[in-house]
Amino acid sequence: LREVLDAVPVGLVLADQRGKPILHTPAARIGGHGDVLVGEALESILAAAARGDTGQRPPELVGPPPKVLQIRGIPLAGGGALAVIDDLTERARLDAVRTDFVANISHELKTPVGAMAVLAETIADHDDLDVMRSLAERMVMEAHRASSTIDDLLELSRIELGGEAAREVVDVGLVMAEAVHRTRLAAERRGITIRVDDPHPPKAIGDSRQLVSALANLLDNAVKYSNDGGTVTISVSAVGQWIDLAVADRGVGIPSRDLDRIFERFYRVDRARSRDTGGTGLGLAIVRHVATNHGGEVRVQSHEGEGSVFTLRIPAADPACPSSIEN
Repeated sequence: LREVLDAVPVGLVLADQRGKPILHTPAARIGGHGDVLVGEALESILAAAARGDTGQRPPELVGPPPKVLQIRGIPLAGGGALAVIDDLTERARLDAVRTDFVANISHELKTPVGAMAVLAETIADHDDLDVMRSLAERMVMEAHRASSTIDDLLELSRIELGGEAAREVVDVGLVMAEAVHRTRLAAERRGITIRVDDPHPPKAIGDSRQLVSALANLLDNAVKYSNDGGTVTISVSAVGQWIDLAVADRGVGIPSRDLDRIFERFYRVDRARSRDTGGTGLGLAIVRHVATNHGGEVRVQSHEGEGSVFTLRIPAADPACPSSIEN
């Protein structure tokens, strides 16, 4: 019976007729500061249940680490009580992601959709072909802006909902090649060269799809904020058990006052330039989530007017571990 109870994924606490706990399952042991808060709630709920009162506490946030818990008390027919502790942390996280997604997409699409409506109304009132052509071009730009926002929001939500990255051996050279391929057209339009310092880097551990997305977003940002005809460089370095992927540009740079906020959703250093380049303000948020999912980090060094260097740190692969994608 004890083995069966230990295998139950919810926390169970059995109490005697006085409401005093006599058995805990492993899932009921929270640990850390949360143990004190849960213990206080358990005492009152078990005491009430031992008296025959059925009740529950609304979900509570305890930690660290942060957890959302719900505790229910159940009176037992033969005397005593049972407390059931449900860990709702993951459910709460997913609900928050969904809520943020709806709020963000509603807010961000309001501007381009509203602009398209105004432009369409203006076209309907004009007979001048040149004016109509100019307004139609603006409509196309706003439509592309809305489409880019939707794509980035879907990508960010997919990465957030996906949790930790897959643990596969990844060919970083292929990741860089795919990221460069995604960005090449935008770079060519402005005469910007993307240079890869090491085309045969060491292998990493992670999720190739997420890593391509992160590196492509760093390259896209570097291209958008570089001067026409400039150069963007990708370099790779091994640091102990880590691999650093650095994307450097010689563009406009980032003011020091904005460095702490650039990884927030929809935060834009220069909103006017973002409108011109089609930036959604989600690219760096995607990069941060990918870094977190891989147990790594993303760092930035920048000086206004001199350019920026973004470094994505990811786990290195064990040299003895064969790659699953070499063939």
